[in-house]
Amino acid sequence: MKIVVGDRNVLPHKEQFLRELPDDADVVWVVPFDEAAVITELADADVYVGGKFSAAMGKAAPQLKMVHVVGAGTDNVDRSGLGPDVQVCNTFHHEQSIAEYIVAATVMMRRKFLSQDRALRTGLFETSVYDPSIPQPLSLSGARIGFVGFGHIGQRAWALFEAYGCVGAAVTGSGNADGALEWHSDISDLGKLMEWSDVVVVSAPLTDATRGMIGASELAALGPDGVLVNVGRGPLVQEQALFDALSDRTIAAAAIDVWYRYPGPDGVGKPSSLAFEELPNILMTPHSSGVTHHTFVGRVGDIAQRIRHVHENT
Repeated sequence: MKIVVGDRNVLPHKEQFLRELPDDADVVWVVPFDEAAVITELADADVYVGGKFSAAMGKAAPQLKMVHVVGAGTDNVDRSGLGPDVQVCNTFHHEQSIAEYIVAATVMMRRKFLSQDRALRTGLFETSVYDPSIPQPLSLSGARIGFVGFGHIGQRAWALFEAYGCVGAAVTGSGNADGALEWHSDISDLGKLMEWSDVVVVSAPLTDATRGMIGASELAALGPDGVLVNVGRGPLVQEQALFDALSDRTIAAAAIDVWYRYPGPDGVGKPSSLAFEELPNILMTPHSSGVTHHTFVGRVGDIAQRIRHVHENT
């Protein structure tokens, strides 16, 4: 069985991956990803492991049985070159790491730690202890946490928030939500959720129905003390509306881990056409909320297990 790996996130767990594969597995590593090199190797490959899969790659792989993404999203897999029997799989294991990010980012933004850090680097102790015009910052105790989407990420984040004494609510596509929430509803109550919440956590999937679901009116409903945390997909929140809401303090702050533009393999590029980097009230991270050792140990285990399953059934 030939397996082509084109995702560098597997490489730190190479020993685990090889150990858990079938004994006769022949693994070819194309890391960093190079599409031309991958296409050459796919001619006799059974499995491809990687985040990007083009139509040309599919056409070059006549005996391929599975494409396995090393993450949750399969939106970068072009299925047009694949036969109908080729499995396209994804894997999660990121909920704990992303939940930690959500809570940590929320604390950082509500407690004004970013602003305090930047001020202290200039010699200014930016706290109400020295400046009575500065309001005392907000803790998580009693905070209202609103979830837009309440899958495994939202549920895990809520378990952490609940331990801090927060109150929760959620809107989902189905209107259903598991957990000890104060209330939950379907997406028609998004405006109600934004107005109710002190912090809004966005982790819904990106679809035609959810693209741009949070715009200027929703951000205005969140209000001047509100914090937005987006770990879903950038376009769930309208780009210009978010920039404007942060610029004019329609909302207090945001932590954004998912973006409107992504770089090539060198990792260099602006995440937006707008100057978010000039705003003092945003935490910008490079889609890294789920990128931890813990996450990828689990993912590599899933991928190896599914490859064994394909091997045993062919």
